[in-house]
Amino acid sequence: MKNTYYRLQQYMFSKAQRLLPWRMPNIISGSKSICKLPYKVKNDGVKKVLVITTAGSIKRGSLNEMFDELKKENISYVIYDDVQPDPTIECIEAVVKFYKKEACEGIIAVGGGSVMDCAKVTGARIVKPKKSVSQMAGLMKIRKELPPLYTVPTTAGTGSETTVAAVVTDSSTHLKYAVSDLCLIPKYAVLDPELTCGLPKNLTAITGMDALTHAVEAYTNKYSSKESRKYALDAVKLIFENLKKAYDNGKHIEVRENMLKASYYAGVAFTRSYVGYVHAIAHAVGGLYGVPHGMANAVILPVVLEAYGEAIYKNLAELADATSVPGKTQMEKAKNFILSIRKMNQSMEIPDKLDSIKKEDIPEIINRAMKEANPSYPVPVIWDKIQFEKVVESLK
Repeated sequence: MKNTYYRLQQYMFSKAQRLLPWRMPNIISGSKSICKLPYKVKNDGVKKVLVITTAGSIKRGSLNEMFDELKKENISYVIYDDVQPDPTIECIEAVVKFYKKEACEGIIAVGGGSVMDCAKVTGARIVKPKKSVSQMAGLMKIRKELPPLYTVPTTAGTGSETTVAAVVTDSSTHLKYAVSDLCLIPKYAVLDPELTCGLPKNLTAITGMDALTHAVEAYTNKYSSKESRKYALDAVKLIFENLKKAYDNGKHIEVRENMLKASYYAGVAFTRSYVGYVHAIAHAVGGLYGVPHGMANAVILPVVLEAYGEAIYKNLAELADATSVPGKTQMEKAKNFILSIRKMNQSMEIPDKLDSIKKEDIPEIINRAMKEANPSYPVPVIWDKIQFEKVVESLK
């Protein structure tokens, strides 16, 4: 009965969300495209912006050209560069305080998913000052237009530059949760491949596998729309063609541009079709042990796909066809596709286990994953605690 209720709720929500006023961010792409952003900011009537980024981006000088253009456009800016991986409530509150103190009118977020997520929830807190971050957890708890938000990803993985979601960490409980609302979709997304060329090999690998996880989960979930499945398939194809090349030669502009495009497509796909048990388990593990999200997804993805079994053979066979993975039957193609993910991980020195998982924590990991995923995620197969336990046990 519980599974029937879950499926009914998922089906109804999938139908209802297609009536929502979805929008896409305006895209600026190509080399040096970050230099075009200040002109757009000026056209929006914004006279002072808060630039949220990391200390590394400032130290490398990769934003200097954008700063020069902001000055040319007579746009004042202040910088907050203390965003750490997995933004906490405390970090967001510090940024909100800084934004208000400096009387800013918009936000430019330059960085990976943590920076963009921090910027999104900062914007939400600014327009909803009486609602705490924890009260925003879940769906449609904001419903108010944010200050103009301009996102510039420096990794090709999270897709946060196009999604309705932001992931926040509660440092007191080590719990990760998502804030999701249509108003969190940024106004602009700048896809500048030059900003990703300095990305280290390990970050290239795990952020790319993060994007692959988004796309594969969106494609295999129930009730996915044709549009989101098309975006997911295109993302998977681009990742298979470009990720290892980006890992081997990080300065290859065309490859880096293709990976940014793949990450964006995957973001569009999972925003409309959701993720699944890979993400639910990864969030639990990341919250408890601080495992980087992309790393957790990379390790967990093939394990969960195998556990779903024949329920996703057809979908995986289609992805295998799109990526030239061989096989004569659906089952053979599906298994070979999962094997190709394992081989991709191995080729980029990503482990096949999460050694940080402690046996005594497994019940808590399962509880957190089930609470996040059921009934919200339209996964191919709904698991109970026994099935979760088998999967999590196999990860350690």
